Amino acid sequence: MASMTDHLGRPIVVVTGIGVVTSLGAGKTDNWAALTAGRSGIHPITRFPTDLLNTRISGTVDFLPSSDKGASSLTYELAEMTAHEAIAEAGFDTRNFGGPLFLASPPVELDWRERFSLYAAGSKETGLERLLEVARGLNALDVFQSAQFGSIADRLSDSLGAIGLPITLSTACASGATAIQLGVEAIRRGECERALSIGADGSVTAEALIRFSLLSALSTQNDVPERASKPFSKDRDGFVIAEGAGALVLESLESAVSRGATVLGVLRGCGEKADDFHRTRSKPDGSPAIATVRAALKDAGMSEGEIAYVNAHGTSTPENDKMEHLSLSTVFGERIRDVPVSSNKSMIGHTLSAAGAVEAAFSLMTMREGVIPPTINYDNPDPAIDLDVVPNIKRSADISSTMSNSFGFGGQNACLVLTREPV
Repeated sequence: MASMTDHLGRPIVVVTGIGVVTSLGAGKTDNWAALTAGRSGIHPITRFPTDLLNTRISGTVDFLPSSDKGASSLTYELAEMTAHEAIAEAGFDTRNFGGPLFLASPPVELDWRERFSLYAAGSKETGLERLLEVARGLNALDVFQSAQFGSIADRLSDSLGAIGLPITLSTACASGATAIQLGVEAIRRGECERALSIGADGSVTAEALIRFSLLSALSTQNDVPERASKPFSKDRDGFVIAEGAGALVLESLESAVSRGATVLGVLRGCGEKADDFHRTRSKPDGSPAIATVRAALKDAGMSEGEIAYVNAHGTSTPENDKMEHLSLSTVFGERIRDVPVSSNKSMIGHTLSAAGAVEAAFSLMTMREGVIPPTINYDNPDPAIDLDVVPNIKRSADISSTMSNSFGFGGQNACLVLTREPV
């Protein structure tokens, strides 16, 4: 029987349940079929007017009951859907999970419909006093709850029967990976036998679009939406904002074996590094990303030579793709040219707070299915980025280990090392 502990004597952490929702569909089966077929979920925005905006495309999730009810409502529904799928696959009760919840979700603010509802109540005062007067007289909890950062995790914890204080976190685009890391660490410390880690984001709004546009971070290639996200290509011009969620049931190997659960993969290592260089730009020398990758390998007890595939952060922004290549080539050396690399964001866009969790789920499926999803729109390679990008069509491969990168604004960097088997 395989050892139940890793190279540092910690419990081995495995995955026994996966849940996914993106613009490609609900559930991991539909998502995997679309992803490996090279189908894009990027489309014109219909949720709000875009006539005067530079970017008019996204990967919004428009097929759920909450899709038109604001960011908080949609983020909750995305998290709940993926949680149910993952918990059910793991073989636990979706109303009595019995483990802690770690939720990555977007920063919360009042949606415009809530702001309008406040002002519509009327008052003779103006400015802040008017807003406060109306708010005090509004006997409804929905507005209050929609503006509370921890309310989504709190409600979700109650409905799922999670235990302990539900943790809500936001580490920019690394959030989903951070949620997984927190679950891994809780199991390693012996605080629980299982944990539920979720990354969910339903926050594509006009304001979000404008803010990212002001940073020159979004693609403006609106005419053919499905071709706008083109990671590592010479003609890339920015990321495509998107929505989605990914959920993993994490469990100690000992617990999974004792109850006869199917092990879907192993969380071998987690690395993180903060970068205080700039609020949005990456440090030019890539040192925080390099340190993050090295920390993940060290935590996993593995060398760069043991990584068979990299699921890249691959945002399709000029600077971030260049920095990611720098980090990989520095750590892997010449070997990086022979390691297949792909970016799921070429098809689903950048799901922000959810990205790390969604891409971890796809990384696990890549190893289980022996198929690497392509990076679509890779027709004009950037000669400055010398990587084995899997171009346009899926590739069959025996992948036993994967590195999944998440490098976020504000210097939030996280990296996960996953393997197919415990040993």
